[in-house]
Amino acid sequence: MKMKKRIALLLALTMVAGMTGCGAASTETTTTDSSGTEEAAEASGETMYIPLLAKGFQHQYWQTVYAGAKDAAEKYGVELYFDGPPSETDIDAQVNMFKQELAKNPVAMGLAALSPESLYEVLDECAEKNIPVVCFDAGVPDDPSGAVVATASTDNEAAASIAAEKFGECEKLVEKMKNATPENPVVIGVIPQDAVSATQIGRGKGFVDKMKEIASQYGTVTVTGHEVWKDEADNASIIIDVEVPATTEAVSVQTVANSLLSTKGLAAVFLCNEGAVTGFLAAVSDGEDLAEGGKYAELVVAGFDAGAAQKNAVRQGWFLGSVSQNPYMIGYDAVEMCVKAAKGETVSDIDTGAVWYDASNMDDPEIAQLVYD
Repeated sequence: MKMKKRIALLLALTMVAGMTGCGAASTETTTTDSSGTEEAAEASGETMYIPLLAKGFQHQYWQTVYAGAKDAAEKYGVELYFDGPPSETDIDAQVNMFKQELAKNPVAMGLAALSPESLYEVLDECAEKNIPVVCFDAGVPDDPSGAVVATASTDNEAAASIAAEKFGECEKLVEKMKNATPENPVVIGVIPQDAVSATQIGRGKGFVDKMKEIASQYGTVTVTGHEVWKDEADNASIIIDVEVPATTEAVSVQTVANSLLSTKGLAAVFLCNEGAVTGFLAAVSDGEDLAEGGKYAELVVAGFDAGAAQKNAVRQGWFLGSVSQNPYMIGYDAVEMCVKAAKGETVSDIDTGAVWYDASNMDDPEIAQLVYD
């Protein structure tokens, strides 16, 4: 994708301010230039209606995905509907949204699945109606219906492994792992927002697998906590503890964070998305407890995604850094692939990429355009 399309993020974000609140539908018929109109006309002979169903709107991340989708819709002359449930725990609400949009017989659909299994029935109906589905942000692994034709997303395992590699380069943490014993183990905490979505499962796995590989140089590693990632070993001197909140709400994440922060030997924490970061920051006085002289000043922390609070924590040096995907291009590519699939063109998965940002590089132009507020 051309760099000018990526730079369009800065302009696109100004349009996001006009969006309605959490869970409110955003339906509009777009306008476009003559070349985009010709492409759409060639595809269907009329304006193409394409709905994209996100996981929610409670994070700035989804508004940035919407900005990219909107730009692509304008280019291709698409009537775009973009919506998501009010909370990322509202699985039934997303299923109902999908059913409502499917009843309109769109030329294609975009989906960021909260729970892939809950959508199998409606995906079967998509297959029966020959309506292609493009997943964005999170796919439907091994889709049994065959309706899902491609996914535009970050390779979450690879992206999260970047944070583990940075932990492995942190001298303070490495020294603690070297000196750890089964009697006085080092604990590395991990907080995924949930243990249901492919996104969070993938990020948890990517971090845990790479962190275990790195930490094994210094002692026996055990992975405890949630069953999805558990891989226990005896006489471990390094513990990777994966704790999942009861819900995706910030208060639930804060509760898990408070429990983790009281763990003896806690040396580092990885937070798997913006929601996890928000809840964690609430548990550390909005980050102040991580500052020099603070209660948790020695704790090494890394996040995933962005948002104003997370960017501030990185800029202040309270976080070692964070991993950012490219939400704008996730939305843009999702709409573009829907258009191509509706025209009968072959589409395939796109890795929209991820970068590490910290206080030293977050203002670099090529990084700043990916780190949304």
